Amino acid sequence: MKKRILVQDLAEYIGKEVVIAGWVHSTRKQGSVSFMLVRDRTGIAQVIASGHDINKQDVRNEAVVEVTGEVIEDTRAKTGVEIRLSKMTVISRPVKKLPILVNKKASFQKLELETVLNNRVLSLRNPKRHLIFSLQSEILDCFGTYFRKHGFTEITTPKIIASGTEGGTQLFSVDYFDKLAYLAQSPQFYKQMLVGAGYERVFEIGHVYRAEIHNTSRHLNEYVSLDIEMGFIEDEHDVMDTEEDFIRYLVGRINTHAARILEEYKTTLDVPDRIPRITVKEACAILERDYKKKMKTYDLDPVGEKLICEWSKKQNGSDFVFLTDYPRSKRPVYTMPKKDDPDLTRSFDLLFRGLEITTGGQRIHEYDMLIEAFKKRSLDPGDFDYYIDTFAYGMPPHGGLAIGLERITCQILGLNNVREASIFPRDRSRISP
Repeated sequence: MKKRILVQDLAEYIGKEVVIAGWVHSTRKQGSVSFMLVRDRTGIAQVIASGHDINKQDVRNEAVVEVTGEVIEDTRAKTGVEIRLSKMTVISRPVKKLPILVNKKASFQKLELETVLNNRVLSLRNPKRHLIFSLQSEILDCFGTYFRKHGFTEITTPKIIASGTEGGTQLFSVDYFDKLAYLAQSPQFYKQMLVGAGYERVFEIGHVYRAEIHNTSRHLNEYVSLDIEMGFIEDEHDVMDTEEDFIRYLVGRINTHAARILEEYKTTLDVPDRIPRITVKEACAILERDYKKKMKTYDLDPVGEKLICEWSKKQNGSDFVFLTDYPRSKRPVYTMPKKDDPDLTRSFDLLFRGLEITTGGQRIHEYDMLIEAFKKRSLDPGDFDYYIDTFAYGMPPHGGLAIGLERITCQILGLNNVREASIFPRDRSRISP
């Protein structure tokens, strides 16, 4: 058998006989000519058969086929070429009626999200929906490539843990032999411990778990977190500088390597020259002054995040904005307080097109300060001695951040719900497929 050729490479084989394989996207007959669209992971090819009725072979939509034929140039075809059929083998036919349409662009918009997720494998065959995760793959590659080039070591940390890292009760419990354990909310403690172990700069791409009772368009109970931690920093602005540079790299790569995806989703990405930085207190004042939004605390709800991004876009021309100096009560126990105002922290969020996609900041690196911080939260430091002991043996000033993979994907493409950017989402009501 000849070597299989991918659809994206067909233009290199004009005048030659090739073999392609994939799923039947659609079929139609026009006079004495039959047409069939065959879809593989790289695109869709048109197959023509003069005097040959493809439907006589019971070629249904989504059947898996192997096609042999000559590649001919045709400017009317989307790819500029098509295949003149000489032989076709049906490898596998659907044995059930398709519950959703794969080959209609309109169906992408009209289907209810629950229907899409209940038929996830079929829905992912839709070419436009397929592109979501092609973009996500590009984001993952960018993250790993950038941080390796900047001296970060990739790590993998445990997801079954003895105690929570972010505090609170938002933990999934696990029966671990004769003990109670939990699913990790974050790799935070391990990132810091590895900075203290001498790696200095680490990054991780991994799943995290939040037992939050939210059921909104922005929350998942299992998601992919892109984490970094870096030692020997001056303050949280070093971490923001690093993320800002990464965002410029990411946007540049996407504009170059994924332009077709952006075009399909009718969106554009501007490379930020400088991401504006404002304190949460300033953001709240802007919301009260310009949008008449009453702010009870120095924190933003989802409406506030959208409005402050709208303001930043008008004022600074940036889709991104850093919010800094969050109150200590709103940040995890390990967050470094500000020296001149201990009620505030050296922390930040990065908002992108109306949604928080990153949380980060400087961490406490002094042993006694960390012990005191745990006690102030009515937490027993002894329950976290595996973590806190690291700080007793010399720890540099350090900080880090976490980017939500699904959220940044969602915002780049302008999706309506973060579940659309999760390949098999987990939320309050969904643990299957």
